[in-house]
Formats: sequence, C-alpha cells, structure tokens
Amino acid sequence: MAEQEQGFVVRDRRTSGGSDAAPQPAAQAQQTPSQSTSAAEAPHEDHPRSVTFSSFIISLGSSSLMLMGEQLDPRQAALPVNLPQAKEIIDLLSVLEEKTKDNLTAEEQTVLRDMLYALRMKYVALVSSK
Repeated sequence: MAEQEQGFVVRDRRTSGGSDAAPQPAAQAQQTPSQSTSAAEAPHEDHPRSVTFSSFIISLGSSSLMLMGEQLDPRQAALPVNLPQAKEIIDLLSVLEEKTKDNLTAEEQTVLRDMLYALRMKYVALVSSK
C-alpha cells in the first residue's frame, strides 16, 4: 500500500478528556505553547469587545464606503471603486432595516438609519457625477 501521509491532528477538547487523543506529529509537537493553543482556549486580548448589532452595521458600512473610494485608514492603500458591490452592501443594510423593524434599541435604530443615509447619499453623488 502507499505510504500514509502524516498531517495535523485536530481534536475537539470540549468533548474529550484528552486521554484517548492521537499522538501529535513531530512538527506540531515542537510548536511553542502560544502556537499550539486553539482559538477557543486562547485569551481574547485581540478582541476585547464582543460583536454587537451596531458594530456589525458599522463594519458593513465601512466596507461599503471603502468600495466607494473612501480611504478610512491612511496607512492602507485605497481599494478600487466598485459601485455595484457597494450598492449590494447598501441593499443588504436596507433588508436588515426592514427585517429588524420594531426589534432594535433606539441606539441601534439610529446607527442603522444614519449609516444607510450616509451610504445612500454618497452612492447617489458618485453615480450622478459619472
């Protein structure tokens, strides 16, 4: 038979006590402790806050603005303008607005409404200038 290729072993430590775990390949056993910890075990230092509805809306809105040529971080290169993809995100936010009607806090409604207004105005200005 052909030789069996050794690869990485993935173990779900949530359900197993670890006593019946398969041995690690040599390459994996030499990793530093910080490299061998799983994402579930690693401390959440990089993400101190959890994702909220408002942060999700801001993230989508920022993506749409970048696709419309806005450079949100001066250290990063600007993305090429992609109006169809920016409009798709605006439409997605519009669907979220419709589907979450009467289910949001006042702050969440304000964030969503203001983001949609800003994105729509920028989109219309860009399409009108062509």
